[in-house]
Amino acid sequence: MLEKMIFGRYIPGSSFVHRLDPRSKLLFVLLFVVAVFFANNAVTYGILLAFTLFIIVVSRIRLYFLINGLKPIIFLIAFTFLMHLFFTREGVLLVDWKIIKIYEEGIRQGFFISIRFFVLVLVTSILTLTTSPISITDGMEDLLHPFKRFKLPVHELALMMSISLRFIPTLMDETGKILKAQLARGSDISTGSMKERIRAVVPLLVPLFVSAFKRAEDLAVAMEVRGYRGGEGRTRYRQLVWGQRDTIAIVMLVVLMVTLYLLRG
Repeated sequence: MLEKMIFGRYIPGSSFVHRLDPRSKLLFVLLFVVAVFFANNAVTYGILLAFTLFIIVVSRIRLYFLINGLKPIIFLIAFTFLMHLFFTREGVLLVDWKIIKIYEEGIRQGFFISIRFFVLVLVTSILTLTTSPISITDGMEDLLHPFKRFKLPVHELALMMSISLRFIPTLMDETGKILKAQLARGSDISTGSMKERIRAVVPLLVPLFVSAFKRAEDLAVAMEVRGYRGGEGRTRYRQLVWGQRDTIAIVMLVVLMVTLYLLRG
């Protein structure tokens, strides 16, 4: 399952979303996060889901591929739902069995918050699937450029965030390989008592951390031998160009935000 993780991966393409400027896509995701919090009833969440589906369609990424790639985080969404289900004590009491009490508001909030979490992950995944790591770095650096006057290392910060995104799928693949190797040796973290499972995780974490530090060291050495000294004096081979399609994308999101705000309960 871990090797199917799509967050951080890039799929080349020529769709409308692929051809957007990375700056507009980054701004889009930031504004979308704000828009999500405007939804607070069935109508607004329905509009939010429809808009997310529209983004998936214009990105030309198969919905099945997205859902299948997000399976590793399904348990987080389920955990979020269960937390609201069992700990929200508002509304009509629907289930009262021993220590388990389920209220109407708990189901409502759990369902809505799970949708909010789900669409955020979907849209963020589409950003990385349709934007190359180098484009994300350039877009971040350009958006953060005004903070240079405050002595913020903009280039280094953008590069660090881009590398972090790039290494997510790599580490997931590495985790999957280590899990298979441990299973071949008779270790299984999915069976046994909680104590046994925790003990079985240690042989997984140690080689994973060793591999991560080794990759980080190799990357640092490779950058150093190639003369990397930060962003000062560096030029770009690819120039970012804000086009009409970028303005259209931002305007559509602003319309969504206004619509959700007006339809709030």
